[in-house]
Amino acid sequence: MSIRGDSNVFRRLCQVLVACFVATALAAAPMMAAAPKTPKAAPKTAAPVVVPAAPETRPAEIKAVGGDGAPELTAKASQTIDRGLKFLLSVQKPDGSWDEGGEGGHEVAITSLGLMAFMAQAQFPGSGPYGRQLDRAKSFLLKKAKDAPDGYLGSVMYEHGLATLALSEMWGMTRDAKDDDAIQKALEAAVKVILRSQNEGGGWRYQPQVDAGQDTSVTVMVFVALASARQAGIVVPNETIKKVVSYLEGAWNAKTGGFTYPANGSGGNPTIACTAGGTYAAQLAGQRDSEMVAAALRYLEKQAPGIFTGGGYYYYAHYYAIQAMVQAGDEQYASWYPRIRDALISKQLPNGSWGSSYETPMAIIILATPHRYIPIYQR
Repeated sequence: MSIRGDSNVFRRLCQVLVACFVATALAAAPMMAAAPKTPKAAPKTAAPVVVPAAPETRPAEIKAVGGDGAPELTAKASQTIDRGLKFLLSVQKPDGSWDEGGEGGHEVAITSLGLMAFMAQAQFPGSGPYGRQLDRAKSFLLKKAKDAPDGYLGSVMYEHGLATLALSEMWGMTRDAKDDDAIQKALEAAVKVILRSQNEGGGWRYQPQVDAGQDTSVTVMVFVALASARQAGIVVPNETIKKVVSYLEGAWNAKTGGFTYPANGSGGNPTIACTAGGTYAAQLAGQRDSEMVAAALRYLEKQAPGIFTGGGYYYYAHYYAIQAMVQAGDEQYASWYPRIRDALISKQLPNGSWGSSYETPMAIIILATPHRYIPIYQR
């Protein structure tokens, strides 16, 4: 059984201390993040993490300005985030879940995203002004995990990937040691599902079966969860990552620089969503300095300014695009974030939402990117 290492717990502790300081300094209601559990020794057989644990230092002109060292997160953006979080609280169901329009659809996925939206603001289960509500959401996910003896969470691999990601990023951040152990158990089982269902071509599709096929959208969603789990100390074989890279190389269109939905990049049309996701996944898989990633970043930049005003799967695409820019470096991030920030501020509805499904938590996660509280969203 794999567990967190000392370095990972130390990183989590540093995040919590920073989060507490920042939250106190902000005009919003203060909160205190939960302290991680006692560090455990990592197994000697654990594979190295996919991405560095510590976030990259921001350039001087960004670091030197602003109360939290992130002037790009303007007061208006912070107010927009707060309205979004209040909307989520207003539609949370009594059992702690969120779903599509209150009709029960994809509740595992939407609840996972809801938790991530709050954690992106350093709000964790059991702590702060929203601790009770987040505890209910955490308990909902853990109940789903307990009711899934095979470890499969949700009805499609999209949901399973998001649930795995939420469990990984929540692990070590709860006040209750029993809950933390339950999260570890659920996370390990969820990772096993992903590992055993990888297609021979390196990807995944809708169902957790080796012969279920593969596409870029599902593959990216699932792999980001694997990268997070590996970063937290769960063993993910190097061979699994090599196969993901092989899949991405097949889905990459060298002529345009973009990624296609099926794994035949040379014969398909790239999409913004798949290119954003494929870029981020490739970066997490150790391909940050490859021509594939460089070309994909150029492809995304060429879509501006239209990419910020609209397009298919808008929130899904930008959920990945902003993280790809974080991984790309300060220059790309500094150019990209203000544009998507202002676009999202303008798109928020009067009730504080951006839609009745995944749009609202994804918009919040994007806007909260400057905080870098969530390890998988750090460089």
